[in-house]
Amino acid sequence: TLCREGIQRAGRSLRRAYENGNDCDARNDMALASLMGGLALANAKLGAVHGFAGSLGGMFSAPHGAVCARLLPYTIEANVKALLSRQPDNLALQRYIEIARILTGNHDAIVQDGVEWIQALCADLQIPGLSTYGLTTKDIPMVISQSKTASSMKGNPIALSETELAHILEQSI
Repeated sequence: TLCREGIQRAGRSLRRAYENGNDCDARNDMALASLMGGLALANAKLGAVHGFAGSLGGMFSAPHGAVCARLLPYTIEANVKALLSRQPDNLALQRYIEIARILTGNHDAIVQDGVEWIQALCADLQIPGLSTYGLTTKDIPMVISQSKTASSMKGNPIALSETELAHILEQSI
């Protein structure tokens, strides 16, 4: 319930708060979305986004939120592809569809619609590629080595291969 409400509030207000910091309704929604997200994170497992973000934050001077935002759509894509091929009955697939529907406001949305919505949001908010903080393709093996055993990575809905993890990082650069 916290996640659904937080996603809905952020989905309708993040762009507005970014574009107009004086929009009190949007800022209120974002404050509540942040609270709900924090409560949800404290009571749930994290995943590959945070598994990577912890390692990247220790290796590079990069804002945690920007790193997470940049990784999010590519991690969702990788998770969904892996789930469809290896665990098609996993309930996480339905959750990804539900998130896409909440974000887009389209009751017929599919996962890719949600991914595209998040990618467009990142573009609108000018979230830079991770190369901005110094990450290069040469760093990918080291990032994977440090990240794959992170406790956050264990909360991912499916174990991702090193190839899948590398692809997420390559796209995020």
